Amino acid sequence: MSDTSPPTPGPEPFRVPDGDLDDLASTLAKTMAEVRQHGVILDRLGSEPPPAATATEAAGPAPIPESVDAEGEDEGPASVFIVALGGEAYAAEIAALTDWVNYLFLPVYGREISSTRPWCAQWHEHPEAVARLHALWLAWQQLTDTEAGLAGPATWHRDHLDHTLAHLRAPDGPFAACTTSPSRPHHRVLATPAPQPLTAEGAA
Repeated sequence: MSDTSPPTPGPEPFRVPDGDLDDLASTLAKTMAEVRQHGVILDRLGSEPPPAATATEAAGPAPIPESVDAEGEDEGPASVFIVALGGEAYAAEIAALTDWVNYLFLPVYGREISSTRPWCAQWHEHPEAVARLHALWLAWQQLTDTEAGLAGPATWHRDHLDHTLAHLRAPDGPFAACTTSPSRPHHRVLATPAPQPLTAEGAA
């Protein structure tokens, strides 16, 4: 005998109020940034060299490091610092750093722009700014981890953030020729001294 009872209606579709869409988009962007950052950290952990050999293993021939092939050609930089990276590794690192700068550093520590505290929206084109912000981000990852202890964030502020801000946003810092007011955007990379050629006397 067939069932002639009316079908059970499905659940009503969930609708998000238009006013909450911006909050959801912001939360999603932050979550994606965190996922990308965790991916970078996992990649670093996977590329760390194996632990040092024991005394018994040391008696045998030394193994060739994974980053160096049989012909002695280096396959990649041994440092995680962004100035040692290039190509796809640099692109991935600058993307993760940009997320951290946009979603954490600037919202919390991006003070008002002025001639005494300049800032440049195109900071990624200033090599010194990239280097200082990346070093600050590396320290933040280490000192805000649970293994750093309860004093980790305070140590990060004292030993890393304060010094970085003092140099990064100094009137004569890397942004000295850039924006001094949000209403007057400006960007210019300051010239740096040209490298001096190595003379025969200097090479001796």
